[in-house]
Order: sequence, then structure tokens, then C-alpha cells
Amino acid sequence: MKVAGLELGFIKSEVIMLRLILWFVMSMYFHGKFKDRKEGYTMSWKTLKEGLKVGLLTTWTLGKIIFPITLIVTILGYTPVMGWLSDLLSPLMGFIGLSGEAAIPLVLGNVLNLYAAIGAILTMDLTVKEVFILAVMLSFSHNLFVESAVAKQVGVKIWIMLVVRIGLALFSAWIIHLFWQGGGERAKYGLVPSGGDEPVSGWGAILYQGVESAVIGIFQLALIVIPIMIFIQIAKDLGWLKVFSKWMSPFTRALGVKENTSTTLAAGLFFGLAYGAGVMIQAVKEDGVSKKDIYLVMIFLVACHAVIEDTLLFAPLGIPLWPLLLIRLVVAILLTIAVAIIWKRVEKNKQEENGEGKEKRWPSK
Repeated sequence: MKVAGLELGFIKSEVIMLRLILWFVMSMYFHGKFKDRKEGYTMSWKTLKEGLKVGLLTTWTLGKIIFPITLIVTILGYTPVMGWLSDLLSPLMGFIGLSGEAAIPLVLGNVLNLYAAIGAILTMDLTVKEVFILAVMLSFSHNLFVESAVAKQVGVKIWIMLVVRIGLALFSAWIIHLFWQGGGERAKYGLVPSGGDEPVSGWGAILYQGVESAVIGIFQLALIVIPIMIFIQIAKDLGWLKVFSKWMSPFTRALGVKENTSTTLAAGLFFGLAYGAGVMIQAVKEDGVSKKDIYLVMIFLVACHAVIEDTLLFAPLGIPLWPLLLIRLVVAILLTIAVAIIWKRVEKNKQEENGEGKEKRWPSK
């Protein structure tokens, strides 16, 4: 879909470049901070080699997930399936303050990605309130197939992630619809639609586009993951991650998780579940993150991840971005703390029950 003469693919490439620049700035910052504090840590060509190896292996692991999903979903986009899903969801739209046609971007966003959803929104005549509700819903729940598969690789059950993400999307939409009485004026988009994509006809052309999209997706993934993994390896060998973990410790303690989750949190928070997955998978393996902490971190990240990219992507819709970011961050923190408290109480009750059981079974003298 073309928007004001610019393709959404161009917007996507701009976001990817932003990621690379952010990592470069972070690396320069850490280098300046810690160049005098290496304390015996050394870096060699072995470091770069190991980082490259891990990056390639991670790209292969995620590519095996992303390629078939992207191919299948792209093909489904040219079948009646998307229309059926939209028709199925239309009755629900009124309950959360949306018109029936708003089901289309929701389906596209959850089955495909935010780019497809935003492209669809830009072609619709919606109110400011409807656009903001859609933005909040999509920020919580999008790209479910790929990101749920990534969560499974980290060790989290898919159904839990789906329940949390879809539940947050529906509940937040209902709350906004219930309490916000304004926003009835027509939305004025930052970029004005100017026609659609060239039509694709024939199964051969559709299959080709699906394969092309999947290959490009994996290539973009490699461009992000490999530099990240090399940087992480450098950070490990120079001892930066230990210092970073200490910096993050007040935040991780507030969430009810240990310091060794800091790398996973940072990767997901700044780069998202898909592009940050390589770091998260590696960190879970190497840092000895417990099952409880994995679930708590992933619950936080499904509510609030890729804060820079996902927030800036909604800029073309002309909605205020700070409220969108604050809603995600506050909800993520409160939800994670609540789950951590409940988890701790359940564990304590189980320990007490086990203790009582042992006392009852203990033979009397």
C-alpha cells in the first residue's frame, strides 16, 4: 500500500535503520563508560567470531519459524479467509466502540504485522477515538503467529501469551470506550492515502510474493540479529553486562525478577519479541533464568516491547504518541508486579501445604 507517495516498506526500512543507529549509540556509550573499567576482561577476534556464530545460528533458528509462517499468511491474504475472520469479528466491534470495518486492520495486524494494520487504517474514514482504540489494541496484540512461536522458543506456553495479549487488547479497548466520551471528530492522518498496491493475480505470482516476503523478512532479521549478538558477545567479554545488570537491578526487583533477566528485558523492550528473540533465547540459556522469571519477563514484554519502533509506527495516524507509550508501560509494570505477587503467594501456600503434609506423615516415637 502506498501512502503519500511513500511505501510502507520504506517506513519499515527507516525503522530498521533506527534500530541499527540505536545499537551503535548504545555501544559507543558503553565503550565510553567502561573503557577504563575492563578489570582483566579482554576482547579478541575469537569474540567477534563467537558473536557471528551465535548470530547466524539464531537467524537460522528463527528463520525456520518465520519463513513458513510468512509464506502461509501471505498466501492466505489472497484468499477469502481474511474476509471470513473480519465478518466473524464484526459483531464484537460495537462492544469496544469500533465500527464493523475496524475488524479488518485488527485481523491484518494480528495475523500479519503492524505495517499491514496501519496501511489498512490509513484507507478508512474513522474517528480519532476509533483510531486511538485500534492503536492501543494493536500495540498489545499484533503479529501473533511469529511472536508466539518466539515465546515458545524461550520456554513460554503459547496459549498463555495469546490469553494475555488478546485479553489486554480487548480490556483496554473496552475501558477507553467506557470512559472516554470525546474523540468523535474525523481522524486526520499524518500521511494521506494515495491508492493501493498493484494487484497480484495467479497462484504463481502469489506464491512468488509469499516466498519473496519471507526471504526479505529473514534477511532483515539477520541484519538486526547478527550485529546484536556480536555486540552482546563483546559486552560479555568486556564485562559490561554485569554492570548493566546492576544498573537494571532496582527495576528488575520492582518487577519481582532477578538481575540475570536484565539482558532479556532490555532486548525485548528496545527491539521487540521477534528481533530481540535471539538475545532472549541466548540469555535464558546462558544466564540460568528460572521458569518463574521467564514467564514474568515475557508477560511484561508482551504488554510492552519494541517501545521505540511500535510507538513511532503509529505517528502517521496522527494520534498522540506519549499516552500510547505510557499506557503500555504502566500496564506492563502493574500486570507483571501483580502476577509476581500472586505467583509468590501460590508458591508460599504450596510450601506450607507440603510442610504440613510432611509433619502429618512423620512417624511418632
